[in-house]
Amino acid sequence: MDGSSVGNSLNEIGGHACMAAMATNKAEPGTSPNSQGVTRMAMADFTEPLRRDLKRLDGREVVILGDVGVDEYTLGQVRRISPEAPVPVVEVEREESRLGLAANVAQNVSGLGGIPRLVSVVGDDAGATLIRDLLKAASVGVEDLVVDNSRPTTRKLRVMVQNHHIVRVDYEKKKFLSPEVEARVLSNVEKALASPKAVALIVQDYAKGVITESLVAQCVALAKKRGLRVLADPYRSTPLSVYRGVDLMTPNHDESIALTGIGSDELRASDGTLNDIGQRLMDGVQSRSMVITRGRDGMRIFEDGKVTDLPTNAKQVFDVTGAGDTVIAALALAWGSGLSLVESCALANIAAGIVVGKVGCVPCSRQELEQVLEALT
Repeated sequence: MDGSSVGNSLNEIGGHACMAAMATNKAEPGTSPNSQGVTRMAMADFTEPLRRDLKRLDGREVVILGDVGVDEYTLGQVRRISPEAPVPVVEVEREESRLGLAANVAQNVSGLGGIPRLVSVVGDDAGATLIRDLLKAASVGVEDLVVDNSRPTTRKLRVMVQNHHIVRVDYEKKKFLSPEVEARVLSNVEKALASPKAVALIVQDYAKGVITESLVAQCVALAKKRGLRVLADPYRSTPLSVYRGVDLMTPNHDESIALTGIGSDELRASDGTLNDIGQRLMDGVQSRSMVITRGRDGMRIFEDGKVTDLPTNAKQVFDVTGAGDTVIAALALAWGSGLSLVESCALANIAAGIVVGKVGCVPCSRQELEQVLEALT
């Protein structure tokens, strides 16, 4: 999920192409489950309710707990090989910096009309200054970031030539937080959840060290005490027990397979197998709901024994980077604001369809969402 492609001009091209490509999904909605117990819906069924309910998202706060980082790009041309070693010399033409990891989730919440409360850990370095500046520019508050002097702010620097990676340099230290730092993080989560405008908590795991079983358990308890939704975007190798108690997770298809540990001999291209994976995930975290994103096949939604498929709303894909961040941001904001789970997933599906039509880790804006809903009507 972390990382992105580059270029403002490419973003503009991708964004325009995506908007032009959005069209009404004419598939007939399923009125009853198929033989595998799956009801298939059409995106057109949700456009009017979503247009009506979109204003309910305004000013709602979503607390985001997770690892943050900055995606940096150095772009240029190669015209010669270094005389010092057999490596290309990149003549730098421009540099870019973008929000990554949970910070991208936060800017998506902001772009959709919500108020993000981002709780995370940064170092005491230039990277921390950079990420604060980028967050402020995206209308995301920085007051809940905790400084840990023992680790650098996560940065991923990509040197690129004509959109091809030459090398990537990572500045990060993957380790769990000290008890003192974790206590400060928990305190900030508790303060953020106490806001009367808070509607949901997102646990965004990139396995950099912020997310632990004990911290998640305490945060889930705090959110549940206030009646707030808790959603998790899991990391593929993290034990399911870490996310126990969340209301739902949003793994993609490959992540869901890895999380359940299902064997290759059990994998078949059938609804039954995916239903079994969904049930195993729900059993593993003790939830009644689950959303598995499936790329070009849309989403599968599990809720109280019902299984629903939504088709993708993306008609042209430039870059899937950050699509999962957009999904959980839109889903948490909508579900927490009182929309039904299926309606919230439809909104998230549309938002994801917008961002994959762009290049790089770029958020969905409220204006783009309204334009697509208008086109789908």
